[in-house]
Amino acid sequence: MPTTEAPPERALKTPRAAAVAGVLCALILATVIILVRQLPADVVTDTGWLANPSHRDTLNVALELVPFAGIFFLWFMGAIRDRVGAAEDKFFAMLFLGSGLLFVAMLFVLAEAASGLVAAADSAPPTTEPQFWRFGQHLVLTVLASYVTRMAAVFTLSTTTIAQRLGILPRWLCRLGFLCAIFLMFVARSVPWSELLFPAWILAVSGHILLRQLRPRAA
Repeated sequence: MPTTEAPPERALKTPRAAAVAGVLCALILATVIILVRQLPADVVTDTGWLANPSHRDTLNVALELVPFAGIFFLWFMGAIRDRVGAAEDKFFAMLFLGSGLLFVAMLFVLAEAASGLVAAADSAPPTTEPQFWRFGQHLVLTVLASYVTRMAAVFTLSTTTIAQRLGILPRWLCRLGFLCAIFLMFVARSVPWSELLFPAWILAVSGHILLRQLRPRAA
């Protein structure tokens, strides 16, 4: 009876897929965070930013990229979990899956809130209903700084713990992941632009996996 065996290249495809998806996710996510952070400190007093059509168009482009960031992030999660295989711990696997899925959900909530704020700017200036505009701005920045960032912290912590126990990542990258998780969890809310640490960590992990897989071929 003929037997079907998995091709030997499959062991290389999974980490390479995780690396490529992670790089794309990190670049798109960093772009979205940078463009969302362009919102003025007070949209009521600084009405010129949202009144400018080019600013609204730029923010709309960033919001259109959010679904792709979520897709690549899920691909990144699936590829890493497939690499871990049966060796994963149930507790950290639950944190890994739960925080990753909640991160994507909160990211979509952030995009929808920002999209509603921009759509409202097309029909009425911020000075007409200042309470509504302050509510929308507070919602966008709170979702970004509190919920999205802290779910990213839990995902970073669980992924780094799994990678350290299984020896998937080097020690320096594991230490960097722990520091990044602690900072995102407790400090990021009071430090603007610190949300960029998460895509930077994804880029570092993805770059390490990709370089590790390309070295044998280069040799």
